[in-house]
Amino acid sequence: MCGRTCLTLEPCDILKACRYKEPKTTKTSKENQAECNQVDQMEHDNCLVEPQWRSEFNCDRKYIPSYNIAPTDITPVLVSKYHFYDEEEAESMKSSRVVVPMMWGMIPFWHKGDYRKHGLTTNNCRLEHMLNSKLFRGPFRRGQRCAVVCEGFYEWQTTKSSKPSERAAHLLYMPQKADIKIYDRNTWQPEDVNLLKMAAIFDVWEDDQGDKIYSYSIITFESSKIMSWLHYRMPAILETEEQLNTWLDFKNVSDEQALATLRPCTQLQWHQVSNLVNNSRNKSDKCNKPIEMVKEKPQMNKIMTAWLNARKRREAALSSELESDNEEDGQTSFYSVVGGGNITTTTSESESEQQHATKRPRYRDYKQAIKRARNVGDNSVPDVTDTNVDSDVSKSQFE
Repeated sequence: MCGRTCLTLEPCDILKACRYKEPKTTKTSKENQAECNQVDQMEHDNCLVEPQWRSEFNCDRKYIPSYNIAPTDITPVLVSKYHFYDEEEAESMKSSRVVVPMMWGMIPFWHKGDYRKHGLTTNNCRLEHMLNSKLFRGPFRRGQRCAVVCEGFYEWQTTKSSKPSERAAHLLYMPQKADIKIYDRNTWQPEDVNLLKMAAIFDVWEDDQGDKIYSYSIITFESSKIMSWLHYRMPAILETEEQLNTWLDFKNVSDEQALATLRPCTQLQWHQVSNLVNNSRNKSDKCNKPIEMVKEKPQMNKIMTAWLNARKRREAALSSELESDNEEDGQTSFYSVVGGGNITTTTSESESEQQHATKRPRYRDYKQAIKRARNVGDNSVPDVTDTNVDSDVSKSQFE
């Protein structure tokens, strides 16, 4: 099965990555082969041919490079030039292949109305049912074979857990040269990367205004040993240039021969990735990174976050209120207010700051102190120990 792919190359780089040697069966390929025999191995790249990029309208939908490509997105596919050019024009072209952006998920030819609302899941086509399918049989018999190009495809391990949230996601890709890390663009150039190519079939759908959309479905079959540990289905991967040539050459290769070239892949590499790829809207460059390189920060509960933010605002407001009250009260010390009694001592600003630094009361203690200080009236009974009270007056009160 194949539900997501990764392709981050721009169109010009895709053409470089898809360079190939023309097969010997055509006039162009013979000329290229003769040229190759005249140069040494160091000039071997001169024998390679770049396919031609051909843009189709596709209802004004364009290919966008992405780390997380999902069904209904537009992606580039390789097809034979004879699908788009007449015999004379095709023979004049150096390359026998063209790269055409198409929508992933074949649109049924009988569908009317919005192309996005046909209601069928067509991103994959089971090989064992293809010839009996009303949707897929026609395009295959007409030779509408293509190859989807990508850096790799994502698959979720279904053999260990049936719960989607617990399935580990993996990126699978072709073997690369020693120094190339497929997930790190700094380690490779388009000319050096080995792109993964999957066999597919395509069709053309036309709306009421005559606008066309090219769309495709990837062929899948039962997984071989190389991938059965991960999923019970796998895409039909075209490992070699010979397989790719056979699949694309619908003019010289029969349907039966084309089907015979589809066999389980024998070489694949993979690594586990973060579940960021689970969301098709997530296009982050972390999607294709090995999971050990992606450190996900735990997300704090939204309710807890809102509560903490509200508490900070309350504390800031109370602190501002206390500062304002301190300025009005001058040098009066709130630390001396006890049990609703009178203020018995005063302190200097430096002493107050020293006391505050020694013991920092809670905000509610500040507020209680303010209330107590304000409740002290002029008619309050003075403390007998107050040194400011005249001693004679004190004595007369107790005689």
